[in-house]
Amino acid sequence: QVQLVESGGGLVQPGGSLRLSCAASLTMFSIYTMGWYRQAPGKQRELVAAFTGGGSTNYADSVKGRFTISRDNAKKVVLLQMNSLKPEDTAVYYCNARYGLAVNSWGQGTQVTVSS
Repeated sequence: QVQLVESGGGLVQPGGSLRLSCAASLTMFSIYTMGWYRQAPGKQRELVAAFTGGGSTNYADSVKGRFTISRDNAKKVVLLQMNSLKPEDTAVYYCNARYGLAVNSWGQGTQVTVSS
């Protein structure tokens, strides 16, 4: 069973930074497509950043240049470094692991609130 545990959320002022971490209980972690999504109140869950095939990355236009996704396959961790945070980045952030059609798992989410 896939288990994803997010951490690192919290309250930060506009312009501040946070780093989210997702620890995965996955064998062969490196074969999984990992990504971060977010869901703001009253809105649909949306992609923030994800690894695509071949190790490339994909970012939402709204976070390009501010957020960076990375992964450590040895530690089975995927990170999301968030800089220059804006109030509109406020949401619950979810870690996602996918492997073809066989696996599509989500963590429990971590709250990020950007407010002065």
